[in-house]
Amino acid sequence: MRIDLHIHSNASDGALPPAELVDAAVAGGLDLIALADHDTAAGVHPAMAAARDRIHVLPAIEISTTHRAIDLHVLGYDIDPEHPDILAFAETARVRREERIRAMLGRLEGLGVDLALDDVHDMAGDARALARPHLARAMLEHGAVGSLAEAFDRFIGDGKPAFLATQLPPPREAFDLVHNAGGLAVWAHPPADLLERELVDFVRHGLDGIECHRPRLTREETRRAVRHARRNDLLITGGSDWHGPWNGELGAFHLEPGDIEAFLDCLGI
Repeated sequence: MRIDLHIHSNASDGALPPAELVDAAVAGGLDLIALADHDTAAGVHPAMAAARDRIHVLPAIEISTTHRAIDLHVLGYDIDPEHPDILAFAETARVRREERIRAMLGRLEGLGVDLALDDVHDMAGDARALARPHLARAMLEHGAVGSLAEAFDRFIGDGKPAFLATQLPPPREAFDLVHNAGGLAVWAHPPADLLERELVDFVRHGLDGIECHRPRLTREETRRAVRHARRNDLLITGGSDWHGPWNGELGAFHLEPGDIEAFLDCLGI
């Protein structure tokens, strides 16, 4: 069994609609995927409908949070995508993200980059919540930058002139949200220094697991994350964080069942 527990559709900031994403996952030889869009589970049902008996789609979400002025992400696995708390959170996130992009457009205007909110929506397509990649694509489309990387490096990356932090809930609220929706809360792509410093508190507040296996980690970084998980009786997960072809071929990075055995046991898989 080939597994990827962290992929995105265009319900948030991925390249493909959920049904096409499932087709790409099947073509890439994957057997189990988790659709974990940013701050929405709107793509889960279309993905599950497209999967039929070809692939198993695990309902998931990636929740944006802020802890000590740092953005952290929490993956919620095996959630009920129609749970009232998930739907309410997604709508709040949609409004909050649109307000942020509107304010960033104002900053860009002051820097000589003239774009309208509709330009960003055009790039977002069916996405339920606007994100910086949509803004970067609009900047590229309208000739304000020569590449997506330039948009982030010059204007909208963390700490750049047009950047604005989002009003985000703390991780503890994300853990509670995931649990209320029947799921497991996992720390997505945790920075190594924060694992050392914050993990004990996060476990106390309800964290269930750590995303340990990722394509850009060294072998030693993966081993260190696994040690942290085992030392704290946490589940081990992993995934590609795939958004589109710029991340490589879907399926090139994958896990085997032995990598995440306890996690699969919790799900009855």
